[in-house]
Amino acid sequence: ARQKSCESFNQVNQGSDNGRAAILADEGCAAGGIKMATHLTIDDNLIERVLAVAEQKTKEAAVTEALEEYIRRREQMKIIDLFGTIDFDPEYDYKIQRAKK
Repeated sequence: ARQKSCESFNQVNQGSDNGRAAILADEGCAAGGIKMATHLTIDDNLIERVLAVAEQKTKEAAVTEALEEYIRRREQMKIIDLFGTIDFDPEYDYKIQRAKK
């Protein structure tokens, strides 16, 4: 795939084919990286639902927001794996630690 800088990447295919939206998504720009065009075929109903709840004006923005939220939720779920692995000290007083500054 041909790479472009984040500033020059503005291409979104707004057409649909058999009830599915074809869009070009970006990768890596949130981290200041290079955008890479990726052709995806996504169900039109899903795109319309995302546009409705995400309050975004473009399909690209709505999909980007949905993917960012998906990543945040998955990363938060990793915390559950820590339950039962950390020792809890009932005598610990966080107020004493704050006063030591």
